[in-house]
Amino acid sequence: MNWDTHYKKVREIITEWNNRFEIASLYPLPQSGSHRIYFRVTSNNKNSIIVAFNEDVEENTAFFSYTLTFLEAGIPVPEIYYIDTTRQYYILQDLGDTTLFKHLASNNFEQALPYYKQAIENLIKIQLLGKEKIDFSVAYPIREFNKQAILWDLNYFKYYFLKFVYVPFNESKLEDAFNTFADYLVSAPHKYFMYRDFQSRNIMILHDKTYFIDYQGGRLGAVQYDLASLLYDSKANLSPKEREILFNHYYQTFSAYESIDKKKFEEYFYGYALVRILQAFGAYGYRGIYEQKAHFLKSIPFAIKNLKELLKSGKFNFGATYLFEVLHSLADNENWKKYAIQDEEPEKLTVTLSSFSYKTKLPLDNSGNGGGFVFDCRSLPNPGRIDKYKDLTGQNSEVIAYFKAKPEVDKYLEHVYALVDYAVQNYLERDFKYLSVFFGCTGGQHRSVYCTEKTREHLKKIFGNKIIIKTIHTKL
Repeated sequence: MNWDTHYKKVREIITEWNNRFEIASLYPLPQSGSHRIYFRVTSNNKNSIIVAFNEDVEENTAFFSYTLTFLEAGIPVPEIYYIDTTRQYYILQDLGDTTLFKHLASNNFEQALPYYKQAIENLIKIQLLGKEKIDFSVAYPIREFNKQAILWDLNYFKYYFLKFVYVPFNESKLEDAFNTFADYLVSAPHKYFMYRDFQSRNIMILHDKTYFIDYQGGRLGAVQYDLASLLYDSKANLSPKEREILFNHYYQTFSAYESIDKKKFEEYFYGYALVRILQAFGAYGYRGIYEQKAHFLKSIPFAIKNLKELLKSGKFNFGATYLFEVLHSLADNENWKKYAIQDEEPEKLTVTLSSFSYKTKLPLDNSGNGGGFVFDCRSLPNPGRIDKYKDLTGQNSEVIAYFKAKPEVDKYLEHVYALVDYAVQNYLERDFKYLSVFFGCTGGQHRSVYCTEKTREHLKKIFGNKIIIKTIHTKL
């Protein structure tokens, strides 16, 4: 399905849902690990909604069912406003762009701690719903995190990471170790709702309250898995001391609901932390090395660091000696470095200026932060309608002279400069590293290119070497 079809369908279902919702803007959000597509849609009165598309109806059915159960139990998840008859498109409450991960990246752990604690307290409520409230008949792709599911994850790690980075192993001995490990894990109580991907990017912060997304893969399982997912979240890069604080908060909170043996709970926790990290390696290999998605490649160094910490902990007593031989080989192996992207922020604020055509989809901010300015240049005089300018661009002297003779263009740019200058100055003061500024016109050739170039000249003049300026012309 092409983007034009998606845009048309999104407009149609919004009209079906609420024909008084007048669309002011509609644009796709950056994709992460799934194939789901999300659109943010704003109305003329500044309200916004999220429209989701996922062709996997069974996965959607699980999401719809879990969401309704969570909402009835008072769990903060996005409201579902509308489900299309195909059950592939649906409309959700917009929870904004601030994830717990982004909050942690911009603040220290002490400032993020209240949100972590709030998330943990609600996680426990979610997990306990699995004992009586959750309809696991809709669970997808599997009802329970049983031995089969664990072996899937371990083989995902083997085939998409170990083999990709050329860590040698004996196939038969490793399979035997996997079976021993899986048998140990399923001996833990697993009658709870297992969120499956409970990590800082799936926890949103809105009005000082945490909300939860991306739980459609939930199933019956052990509570330790989700806690391990949060505490060993690769790029959150929590320290051992910070993990200890959160572990103790979880244990104390959970103990108020059920009596548990802390020693046994902790033993299983480290086992599930290990299987979670190995599953993540599989994802980094498949999504990062194979599909070349930078976000996953950036996580590899953090996952290696977590693995080394776990191996040094001495917390494992389930046997599977050969598994640890292989994992030590991985920890010492440096082949992964040729794939990993070191996620080093630039020393200065980088302002990316880009022109684009409205005939194609809106450009995305590739820094991972989302947002930025999008300026519509189509209200300006269009030299593309004049024959002698048709084959030229906003960088040609004749077109530049054309725009300079139009006072409304300078007036337009004055407003642009005021907004962008304010943002740049604010970002410099707050030590932010990225800002995107997009200019669009019909063909992406004349007006948007000219405005991009003039803004580059202006920023260079005003801010000089305080910032890095990158210019992209997507249609040239």
